[in-house]
Amino acid sequence: MARFVDQAKIHVQAGNGGHGCVSFRREKYVPRGGPDGGDGGDGGDVILVADPQLHTLYDFYHQVHFRAENGRPGMGKKMKGRDGEDLILKVPVGTIVKDAETGEILGDLVEPGQTLVVARGGKGGRGNARFATPTRQAPRFAEPGKPGEERWLVLELKLIADVGLVGLPNAGKSTLLSRISAARPKIADYPFTTLQPNLGVVSLSDHRSFVVADLPGLIEGAHKGVGLGLEFLRHVERTRVLLQVLDASGENPLADFEIVEKELAHYHPELLRKPRAVALNKIDVIQDRSQLDPLKRELESRGHPVYLISAATGEGIKDLLEGLWRLLTNPELDPRDL
Repeated sequence: MARFVDQAKIHVQAGNGGHGCVSFRREKYVPRGGPDGGDGGDGGDVILVADPQLHTLYDFYHQVHFRAENGRPGMGKKMKGRDGEDLILKVPVGTIVKDAETGEILGDLVEPGQTLVVARGGKGGRGNARFATPTRQAPRFAEPGKPGEERWLVLELKLIADVGLVGLPNAGKSTLLSRISAARPKIADYPFTTLQPNLGVVSLSDHRSFVVADLPGLIEGAHKGVGLGLEFLRHVERTRVLLQVLDASGENPLADFEIVEKELAHYHPELLRKPRAVALNKIDVIQDRSQLDPLKRELESRGHPVYLISAATGEGIKDLLEGLWRLLTNPELDPRDL
């Protein structure tokens, strides 16, 4: 499996235009043929295309410099040089492209197959046949090709998913993802098992499905870059619905909930406007589940639908998934109806 890389800096250079040709018609019995130098070909462009099969910028981790083909020079008999081939670079859907020098956002590739020209090839130079006039019938010069554009780019990947799983490390997000989809993230009983986002597709009845992202666990101070903070929070922005997974068997699940809420608010207040739900996980290890009633009521009073689940045993999972589907399709619904 390719290493997950969500930022890369690359240098792109479009192809130079081919030079125009200086040539004169040479035929038997025509001692002084006119100019017939052809134009040079245009240089190739550098084009980024969003590929839904890619989920990482790993291809740009080792190779940094990319160059399109130069246009070929013009030839005699007014033959135009061949255009240089475009260089197509595939990037994951959700890639933001910035000019490294100015910070300007050049494009945001959010649709499969979407393209963005990041460096345009130089125009081919005109051959000497183009410069012939009644008073200058034998021009002995042609135009050089124009240089192609070049620039440094910053590529930043923000994964696109319907539902983002958020929560503190070891809350059970990876176990939940493996339970509800075919994804098989690394799972162990210690914090920060998930060091990169994992995507899974949830399939429901009647051909319904949605994409879930298991995102690295948050810790206090994440919005300042503590732990995996900024790498995690970048991907939260793209999700349509947030599901906060809480370890219901922990010492203070409500305090854990508050930590995550605070980090989301510090990073981007708009995140708290997304439709959200809460999953109280690990209920299989709780003997007296009635002790969760006050916590459930408190969370519901804040406008969040709450589900009691066990990612380990599968208990409560069906109700959770149906609730998430209703939240995705009817984000304005009253939480009590979910």
